[in-house]
Amino acid sequence: MKNLVVYNHGKDSIPWGEKALALAEVAKGRGFAFVSPDYQASNDPDWRVEQLLALDLRGYERIMLAGSSMGAYVATVAAETIKPQGLFLIAPAFYLPGYARDRFAPGTENIEVFHGWQDDVVPPENAWRFCREHRARLHMLDADHRLLSILSQMAAAFDRLLRDLTR
Repeated sequence: MKNLVVYNHGKDSIPWGEKALALAEVAKGRGFAFVSPDYQASNDPDWRVEQLLALDLRGYERIMLAGSSMGAYVATVAAETIKPQGLFLIAPAFYLPGYARDRFAPGTENIEVFHGWQDDVVPPENAWRFCREHRARLHMLDADHRLLSILSQMAAAFDRLLRDLTR
């Protein structure tokens, strides 16, 4: 396959949780290969960025980086080097203590962000700040940090984003 989605799981999550499985099904339907690296060996976001950058991504025509929470941070920092065609970010862990970066240069203008109004891990205003700075599409919905209650809405938006990338 010439198209690839790399999904980056969150700090206390697993590579093939509910969000990864839902997005993988959408990606497959759009002709994208889908990988979800296992970052469980370390909760250091910058170590995770190094692991993502170490993947062999040569040979792909289109790359979409996706991630949830810490994984969204990892995808966004790595995007500066990878230059993907798009970013799909779920409750991104931006502007938090313990994260080395608070300034981003995502490497793409095609960015879609989902965040929950009830998120008690990453304040909703952090997503708004990032989206304002990078003119990203922001979906603020009545959900908590995991956003599982709106998984079908996220999957539909992901499908539209992949469709638009392949036009």
